[in-house]
Amino acid sequence: MVRRVDQALNKLWDRLAPLRVGPLKQGAFTSRLHSEHTAAWLGMALGISFTICFATGVLSHMIQQPPGWFTWPARPAGLYRISQGFHVATGIAAIPLLLAKLWTVFPRLFSWPPVENVAHALERLSLLPLVGGSVFLLMSGLNNIALWYPWEFFFPAAHYWAAWITIGALMVHIGAKASITASVLRKREPEPDVPTEPGGMTRRGFLTTVAGAAGLVTVATVGQTIRPLRSLSVLAPRDPAVGPQGFPVNKTARSARVTETATDASWRLAVQGRVDRPLSLSLADLQAMDQREVTLPIACVEGWSATARWKGVPLNDLLRLAGAPGEAEVTAESLQPRGLFRKSELNRLHAADQDTLVALEVNGEPLHLEHGFPARIIGPNRPGVMQTKWLDKLVVK
Repeated sequence: MVRRVDQALNKLWDRLAPLRVGPLKQGAFTSRLHSEHTAAWLGMALGISFTICFATGVLSHMIQQPPGWFTWPARPAGLYRISQGFHVATGIAAIPLLLAKLWTVFPRLFSWPPVENVAHALERLSLLPLVGGSVFLLMSGLNNIALWYPWEFFFPAAHYWAAWITIGALMVHIGAKASITASVLRKREPEPDVPTEPGGMTRRGFLTTVAGAAGLVTVATVGQTIRPLRSLSVLAPRDPAVGPQGFPVNKTARSARVTETATDASWRLAVQGRVDRPLSLSLADLQAMDQREVTLPIACVEGWSATARWKGVPLNDLLRLAGAPGEAEVTAESLQPRGLFRKSELNRLHAADQDTLVALEVNGEPLHLEHGFPARIIGPNRPGVMQTKWLDKLVVK
């Protein structure tokens, strides 16, 4: 059956041969930069960056929505900061790599015959989710770190599932091209590295330019999480040192609609659920308890992070005072009336860690309203979106 289909395709292409004009015409593309050797090197670089970006993205998703078998540790304290920093950095670096790769292989879209056999047809079909998914992931991810959402769909879910579709198409593509890529890269003497036209760019010059562009956009943005490069990161959408009390704010008290409830003098923090002694604590009650001061990073999924000195009551002390069972898990709820991230989960490792605080101060000052006054969660190795601000209650499970 497959052989008959292949034979029918060959006859069809023979009949359509006279229609080969414009980009379909043989020899329409003359630049040596449109070569298998160039495409192979760019493909390897893209494969590495996409793999790192995919792995760290899936990890971030699992931390925020953990399956039953997964428990994210509280230590080392800055691991999430590194992981998410790599996620954003490799995603940004992949943009010039993807553009260069698409330009390099562009003539192959007009190769003749367009489909050689059934296997070739499946390979070409896999390019639709691969290219489309890659463009969607990188462009929507770039919008996300800039906090610009010109769409109506829920970004995290769309980004997550598009990543699985794209990585699946990438695996198919790698399987189809692995032998060709290995063969091309093993060649000791690839096609001459000379420009097609006088004054044109050589293959080495082209690859060097693309590598330089990827490095440039990375350095120009990664300072939002690597402090020593802050002065070089002119394209970073966030300066990690700019904001109330020395670091940025993603969600304001006004947008969360907590301005009045968070500043109400009657505010109290409830500790309830599976406890022997439910608690209702005022700000003065919390301030009167033994305080702990720790230096921890706050790392956001958008890629920026900042280190601050936090002071407050260890969550584990509150759990003991309430008579919570050992290895308890906790849901932290915000004063926000609604919102996807008004709650966060603290697994047994985070709840038990002595550096997980109900924070009341940051950098030597009472919490600014934008940073969660009167109290917020801060803990080691947690995404910023899970460091719940404007605490209302702690529900022990």
